[in-house]
Amino acid sequence: MNDAPVLKGLVLAGGQSRRMGSDKALLLHDGRSQLAYTMALLGQFTSAAYVSTSKALRDETERASFPQIVDRYDDLGPVAGILSAMDTDPQAAWLVVAVDLPNIDDRTLGFLVESRNAAQPFSAFRSSHNELPEPLCAVYEPSARAIIDDFVAQGIVCPRKIMIRSDTCLLNQPNANALDNMNTPDDLARSDLQVAQ
Repeated sequence: MNDAPVLKGLVLAGGQSRRMGSDKALLLHDGRSQLAYTMALLGQFTSAAYVSTSKALRDETERASFPQIVDRYDDLGPVAGILSAMDTDPQAAWLVVAVDLPNIDDRTLGFLVESRNAAQPFSAFRSSHNELPEPLCAVYEPSARAIIDDFVAQGIVCPRKIMIRSDTCLLNQPNANALDNMNTPDDLARSDLQVAQ
């Protein structure tokens, strides 16, 4: 894969965490924030890693301690962060990971990076729960930009729907629980994370 575009990392951390009731990026993972843990993971596999954040959260202390890409689009959900990263470097491929994946690990990311198909716009895992693409732990190649723009113009901003309707390289997860996300206090209680004190 020597001719593949350079890979940069993006941790999506711009959400409001309304259902959780506390900032998911600040939950403690082995003594550091979930954001710091995820950024360190991405740093192992990318030439540079950035925090994707909203304008409202850009000055939050933990987010501000890392290189940031601030959303340039409103009301697009995770796609706002992905498009903003692509604006920042249109020639790069982006390894995009949501901040709310407490079980994400280097084995999972390493497999994704090694198995990515740069000839396809998206490389993603099949969900271990329903076989659908997992768009918030995926590689977005430069060619994905025009495809995403077309869907957004049609009012489709769900990255999973975009991948379902596109040429996506789908992979089986090496760790079936790695992409289980965390949205509520009950999810938090079942994880190894803790609320920061």
